[in-house]
Amino acid sequence: MSFHMVVGYGPAGAATARLLAEQGHTVRVVTRSGRPAQGGAAAPGVEHVALDAGDPARLAEAARGAAAIHGCAAPPLAQWTARWPALASSLCAAAESTGAVLVMLGNLYGYGPVAGPLTEDLPPAATGPKGRVRAAAWEQARALHEAGRIRAVEVRASDFFGPGVTDGGHLAARVMPGLLKGRSVAVLGEPDAPHSWTYLPDVARALVEVAGEERAWGRAWHVPTAPALPVRAMVERLAAQAGTGPVAVRRLSPALLGAAALFSPLLRELREVRYQFDRPFVVDSSAYEAAFTVRATPLEEQVEATVRWWRERPRER
Repeated sequence: MSFHMVVGYGPAGAATARLLAEQGHTVRVVTRSGRPAQGGAAAPGVEHVALDAGDPARLAEAARGAAAIHGCAAPPLAQWTARWPALASSLCAAAESTGAVLVMLGNLYGYGPVAGPLTEDLPPAATGPKGRVRAAAWEQARALHEAGRIRAVEVRASDFFGPGVTDGGHLAARVMPGLLKGRSVAVLGEPDAPHSWTYLPDVARALVEVAGEERAWGRAWHVPTAPALPVRAMVERLAAQAGTGPVAVRRLSPALLGAAALFSPLLRELREVRYQFDRPFVVDSSAYEAAFTVRATPLEEQVEATVRWWRERPRER
């Protein structure tokens, strides 16, 4: 077993740290606070350290001896253009200083609007600043990898879905509480457009797998993701599992969305990637599945685990 460092303790970072610890690895989590989110208990076998991941010297010191650095941190959306460059440079510097494999968690913003399924060979063509800065983070790491200065790989996921996901997505805090009570839900974009949802435990499994697979390094991979389903179809499955269906699904009107954005920083920031929800947004993960062992968790298991987690969550507080 080896030492792994996880930078960031949001849903993906927490799931990755837990999985590594369950496999017997020594795990160090780096966050600004040095504490599990919202006062939660630390997972067994996981050490939490407080430091600014944008400080390359301190990050490299914390990573000394690590087999891999898992970059799962991300600034708040409103601060992406200001803070991503420093964070990406610090991760690369720590990987170069220590020799650890840099495993970056990416998303799909960097592709920009695409007609047809998303594949890893598409060029970065983002039309907005968030997509461009996110694509640049991987391009920096890839260039250093090709120069022989670091070993790096990026794992890209679509919208997170599953236990532990509480913000930022169609199927999280804005949908689940009302759905569990049988109330109608309002969603961004076209509720009948096919959309890919990446299951959070599969994200962690992919991040852990590629860290130890030399043939994965030097390029980006899509996390194995179940076939795309529209928001309406996912809500139907969640409501059926919860026993609260059928639940009506309605689209937020542009006027209402514009008004809501005046009060919601998240909605304002999501305007750049609204295209993802207004038309089909489908991830092709066949390249990963042809090369490695992780597969998307069957949808029925995803839905069951997600509903169970949300039902149990209030009792944990």
